[in-house]
Amino acid sequence: MKNITHHIFIIIFILFCNSLSAQDRIKTYEGYQLVWNDEFETDGKPDSTKWGYEYGFERNKELQWYQPLNAYCRDSKLIIEGKREKIKNPNYVANSNDWKKNREYAEYSSACVVTKGLHSWTYGRFEIKAKIPAVKGSWPAIWFLGWGKVKSWPYCGEIDLMEYYRIKDEPTILANTVFGEHIWDSSYTPMSHFFEKDADWENKYHIWRMDWTEEYIRLYLDGELLNETDVSKTVNPDGYNPFQNPQYMLINLAIGERGGDPSNTQFPLFYEIDYVRVYQKK
Repeated sequence: MKNITHHIFIIIFILFCNSLSAQDRIKTYEGYQLVWNDEFETDGKPDSTKWGYEYGFERNKELQWYQPLNAYCRDSKLIIEGKREKIKNPNYVANSNDWKKNREYAEYSSACVVTKGLHSWTYGRFEIKAKIPAVKGSWPAIWFLGWGKVKSWPYCGEIDLMEYYRIKDEPTILANTVFGEHIWDSSYTPMSHFFEKDADWENKYHIWRMDWTEEYIRLYLDGELLNETDVSKTVNPDGYNPFQNPQYMLINLAIGERGGDPSNTQFPLFYEIDYVRVYQKK
């Protein structure tokens, strides 16, 4: 009888949890309030009031062509899909010195979703739960760029809450900030560090968190502090401090360049984001 009662309780508990909306299940933090989030509960395209896109070849001589088609919501996840496919470059110019123009075709496609022009923040706790494709050629990231006062990069400031790529062909997790005249504050953690804790790490979702205040930027992975930047020391030569001003968010899956050669990697790749949450102090 005791076992039956126990099983009934478990069933009721599971049904109760499943009946809760995503909003009911969102973690709360003392002293903070949730100011922006996306739980990706509606299948189809990402919410256009929250996300825009980058298009075509963008940066770093990467191999992918960015297009909205490669970003979609399914089963309460945002999926960014990297594909091996040939796409004609409409900006192609034979013999151009511009890498964005001298490739007649892109051999890969992917997506970069951004909050630029829609949402930006100064300070807060940012929490993203995601599963990354930790394979050769893959360069997923969660990052932020300055917005508001017009500044060119890197004077606008950049925060890399997460990057995965290869350093001397060793898979690595990076957590960085950059500002001023290419001043980098970077952390490099070999993937072996995480695999030692969990051999199945790459098949699981993990939580990347940034705590950003007027004094510091702290970047975490599953509660482990990877990097801390002293914001009092991030002032540009003109006196502007990008990390005391608004930043917008980018989530993307790049292919090639620092991710390494993807030619022997099996495609498609799937970068899965369970949720994105932004908290600020009350």
